[in-house]
Amino acid sequence: MENFVTAFDTTIDNALFWLTDHAAFIFDGARAVLEGLYDGVLWLSMLPPFYLAAVLVGLLAWRVLNLWAGIATAVALIACAAMGLWPETMETLALVIAASIIALAISLPLGVLAGLMPRLDRALVPVLDLIQTMPPYIYLLPAIALLGFGPATALVATVIVAMPPAIRLTSLGIRQTPNEFIELGHASGVTPAQMFWKIRLPFAMPSIMAGVNQSLMMAFGMVVIAGIVGSGGLGETIYGAIRTLDIATSINASIAIVVLTMVLDRVTQSLARTK
Repeated sequence: MENFVTAFDTTIDNALFWLTDHAAFIFDGARAVLEGLYDGVLWLSMLPPFYLAAVLVGLLAWRVLNLWAGIATAVALIACAAMGLWPETMETLALVIAASIIALAISLPLGVLAGLMPRLDRALVPVLDLIQTMPPYIYLLPAIALLGFGPATALVATVIVAMPPAIRLTSLGIRQTPNEFIELGHASGVTPAQMFWKIRLPFAMPSIMAGVNQSLMMAFGMVVIAGIVGSGGLGETIYGAIRTLDIATSINASIAIVVLTMVLDRVTQSLARTK
C-alpha cells in the first residue's frame, strides 16, 4: 500500500513538472486572460468614487428590497471606505464577480444539459460531491504550480468551488417542470426550443437564481481563503493582519467582507423570489 501511495504521489508530481515544462505557454495565456478579466471588472468597480458607488448600490437595494435596506446598504459601504478599505473591498468584489461570471458561464449550460439528460446528471453527482467535500484550499496548490501567485490562481480555485451549487440547482429546476405543462406543450405541437424557452426555463428560474446566489456565497468564502496566494483584496488584508497580529485591521476587513456578502446575498435572494 505504501508503495502504491508513493508511486501515485510521484506520478502527480511528474505530471505537474511535465505540464510546467511543456505547456507553459497555455497556462501563461490562461493567466493573461483571467487577469485581464479581473482587471477589467476591477477598473469598472473603481471607476466611480466610493460615495457614488455606495449610493448606486443603495438605490439597487431599495429597488429590489426596501427603503431601509437601501439606506443600510449605502451606509455600510461608506463605512468600508471610512475604515480605509475601499480599494481592498472593490478588489474582493471584482474577484467574486469575475469568478462568478466564469463559473456561471460553465455551470448554467451544464446544469441545463444535466436536467435534460438524466444519465449526465447521474454522472455529475459524484464529481460535484467530490468538489464540495474536498477542503477548498486544496484547489490552490495545483493552480499555484501552473499559474503562479496572484489573481489568476484565486480565480481558478474560486470558479471550481462556485460551480457545484449552480449546476445542481439548475439541473433540479429543469427537472422539476410539471409534467402536465410538458404534456400540454407536446399536445400543442411546440418545438424542443419552444418547450425549453417558454415552458421549462420559466419554471426553472427560481431554482436557477437560487443557484446563482449560492455560487456567489461560495465564491466569497473562497476569495477570502485565496488571500494566501496574493490575490489582493480583503482576503490578503486579513492574511497579512494575521501574520502581524494586527487585530484591528483583521476586524475591519472582516466587517467589510460581511457587508459585501450580505448585500449580494440579499439582492440575489430578492431577485430569485421575483422570478
